[in-house]
Amino acid sequence: MAHSHDHDGLDPESGDRRVSIAIWANALLTVGQVIGGILSGSLALIADALHNFSDMASLVIAFAARKIARRPADERMTYGYGRIEIVAALINYTSLIIIGLYLVYEGVMRIIDPPAVGGWTIVILGGVALVVDTLTALLTYSMQKGSLNIRALFLHNLSDALASVAVVAGGALILLYDWRLVDPLVTIGIAGYILYLSFREIGGPIRMLMLGSPPDIDNGAVVEAMRSVDGVADVHHVHLWQMQEHETALDCHVVVPEQNWSSIEIIKAAIKERLNKRFNIGHSSLEFEREDNAHQNASVYGHASSRRKE
Repeated sequence: MAHSHDHDGLDPESGDRRVSIAIWANALLTVGQVIGGILSGSLALIADALHNFSDMASLVIAFAARKIARRPADERMTYGYGRIEIVAALINYTSLIIIGLYLVYEGVMRIIDPPAVGGWTIVILGGVALVVDTLTALLTYSMQKGSLNIRALFLHNLSDALASVAVVAGGALILLYDWRLVDPLVTIGIAGYILYLSFREIGGPIRMLMLGSPPDIDNGAVVEAMRSVDGVADVHHVHLWQMQEHETALDCHVVVPEQNWSSIEIIKAAIKERLNKRFNIGHSSLEFEREDNAHQNASVYGHASSRRKE
């Protein structure tokens, strides 16, 4: 059965509409800022336009990912397509990092040789950008709480709104004091903030794609909870990962004493119930081993080499 993958309280169609509006708003804004930046000679305005263009591209990627993620599992993707949203988030954060590094380089070059800049064009287009960026951030705010994919978009748009404030302030300083250095300095400031947000957030999708254990789950507590179930002698070869952003999965080997071997179905049900109630782990695969034929010196996590009793 397909999952909607909308954990924000909105139905999928409403969420898609919001993302569509944000795409068109950012597309129009990007065109206007590029034209204005070329006419005024403002690198800060072009920097903001590039950031908005990356937002538009990110929104398109996220929109497509939302659609694909709703497909049901099939013979090619037996876990379903939900992880495509994690891939989209990683692409979006990576694009932000590339853009941020490029803007730092361009800003430094402009500090060395600051050109003339048209202040009024910067202030007017920066103000328009602030309105559009704020609108886009509001559209994605409620959606980002339950989706790493949409959170990447929200941070894109939030940083855009703050960058637009900086651009307007920079244009005002140019008008008042003809301070040309403010343009590249604002550019570097925008880039620094972009890089800060990106490096802070990119670890989440990387961790999921590397099949890392969920950061909000205490693995040791999970292991002890399984070991404390009546009839369980030990557990090993434990794997915890996120099948999708909101679906934690577990597989492990469960060692059962010989006298409890006939009760493994009861033990299995008890383990699964405990995992679900205490840790919200709804998908678990358990392989049972009889204690007299269990792996020796087996590692708790992973599949480190071990041998069974002879």
